[in-house]
Amino acid sequence: MSPDYVLIRWELPTLGGGFSKRALENPDVQRTLAAVDTRDVLASEPVVAGQSPLCHVPNYEEWLLDLATTEGTDELWDERGIGFTRYTEESADVPTVYAGGWYDSYAKATTDSFRAFEAANDSDLYLIMGPWTHGGTDAWTKTHAGEGSFGPEARVDFLETQLAFFDRYLRDRDTWDRAPVSYFRMAGGEEPTAATATGSDQLLHHGGTWTTATEWPLPDAEPTVYYAQPDGTLAPREPTVEDSSTTYDFDPADPVPTLGGNCSSYYTFEPRTESIEEYPLADRPTESITGRGGYDQRTRPDTFGADPPYGPLELRDDVVTFRTPPLEDSIEVAGPISVRVYGSTDAADTDFTAKLIDEYPPSEDYPGGFALNLCDSICRARYRGPRREPEPIEPGEVYAFNMEPYPTANVFAAGHRIRLDVSSSNFPRYDVNHNTAASADERERVVATNTIYHERDNPTHVTLPIRLSCDSTGQG
Repeated sequence: MSPDYVLIRWELPTLGGGFSKRALENPDVQRTLAAVDTRDVLASEPVVAGQSPLCHVPNYEEWLLDLATTEGTDELWDERGIGFTRYTEESADVPTVYAGGWYDSYAKATTDSFRAFEAANDSDLYLIMGPWTHGGTDAWTKTHAGEGSFGPEARVDFLETQLAFFDRYLRDRDTWDRAPVSYFRMAGGEEPTAATATGSDQLLHHGGTWTTATEWPLPDAEPTVYYAQPDGTLAPREPTVEDSSTTYDFDPADPVPTLGGNCSSYYTFEPRTESIEEYPLADRPTESITGRGGYDQRTRPDTFGADPPYGPLELRDDVVTFRTPPLEDSIEVAGPISVRVYGSTDAADTDFTAKLIDEYPPSEDYPGGFALNLCDSICRARYRGPRREPEPIEPGEVYAFNMEPYPTANVFAAGHRIRLDVSSSNFPRYDVNHNTAASADERERVVATNTIYHERDNPTHVTLPIRLSCDSTGQG
């Protein structure tokens, strides 16, 4: 596993800066925090106790660093508020709705919780997953996530849904007739795949439809393995070549920038000229650092951590891309995703990342195509397995690095490609491994030479839950 710097991104502009009692009562603390750009804090990582802007609200800094630095074997990770699925047998057995979005930062937690509690309880449990990001009830009313547009059907009235559920189970009214699982199948709908302008944003019309199921994972979704091939393709057959690999240098000082995804609290205070007295910090708007949702995987001038010339992430030397040929028929992927990267490094430690992408072909609106990210994950070498207690790696030895990108539901249309990007960083979504196996506050960085294997005995692959009942239009 890799610690996620979402904590510092969330703490600084929200809890520590905008809502902590110390900040709200002390104008000097507010002035100090108002002058901080979270992007500067991230760029100078790692966060060190007493040296971060949160040192002005020390209880928040202590909480942050406890979570970011506590070893995996510590009993902290077994507490109810964190490892709550460990206590399913002790939890109340009552009707419950588990609701989230495919681009929500809690997409995996939502579906995993539904699975765990559904297996342990007798009461009616429901899962609702839309094409949304994190953001409370407001997310349910949006028709887009990032640069991906899903059409008006993506909207759901949260209060109406909530009222219908409680009327059914608290008042015994006939107001709730949902199937156990309701999910939004991204793409495959009637909305055209063409660009449109909404305000100042150009959106890709990805479309989609709601559908239902009796359980999750879907009973008709067949786990299908797609293997990375020596020629850079991705195919449902094992590679036969005895010796094949791709090597790249991973420089922690130049990590791969994050472009959307399951991001929620990646914000900084908007720079303002007003004083704290004129415009209190708690009232100030924030700016997104990474974007949330689906984005074309190419950098642009406002991409955090990107330098010119801007362009597709796949052109970076430290991003290895595998893609299917253009699909002859649509393929629906719906459910949990898993990736196994066979890799090695010459460093004491490193990371490997994986990202699943729906790759659009070139079009009039997008001459270079559109690489729509669906989900991603990361594995820290010394926590491979995964394991709670770190185990050192031997430089040059090949290991299996297992990852679980968040679940998704998407129809890869005919003519599109299923793409898997493998690298060693995705910052600031995840913290950057300095490749030293040192403590979290170590500032030394080492360039790692990492190798990905796509050969007979070490076949890097992604396992996709493919709905076999999906027809050529993506309809079940």
